[in-house]
Amino acid sequence: MEWYIKSFAELNNDELYEIMKQRCAVFVVEQHCMDLDLDGLDKLSAHCYLKDGDKVAAYCRILPAGSKYKQASIGRVLVDQAYRRQGLATKLMEQAIGFITDEWKESVIKVQAQAYLEKFYGSLGFESVSDVYEDVGIPHIDMLRGR
Repeated sequence: MEWYIKSFAELNNDELYEIMKQRCAVFVVEQHCMDLDLDGLDKLSAHCYLKDGDKVAAYCRILPAGSKYKQASIGRVLVDQAYRRQGLATKLMEQAIGFITDEWKESVIKVQAQAYLEKFYGSLGFESVSDVYEDVGIPHIDMLRGR
């Protein structure tokens, strides 16, 4: 398995297809999020993912400061069902955080976390900055790291 972080333009058709397939599988099919996943931000983002052969095992989208939020942010965080319970979510987030701090030189990072994952993100240095609220029918909480 190998980690990648690529801009939208650097993704080839097969990689983009696998990423979108995973996002659809997790967010639309598994979590029943009836929201437009293709929101116009992918072209501005860096895409962090773990490939196992041709399969995307884990993925997140890294948004630059000023695109969706004033801070750099991490979103669309997922691990394929077959790869869960192996610590890949932590490794994925560490890859994304490292990219933001090392490559973009940003010190503050935002996540719009599903509320049940507050403790997970807290273990990575994120702190809650909002009350729990609903987004696409799922309880969420805003969290910042490095504020």
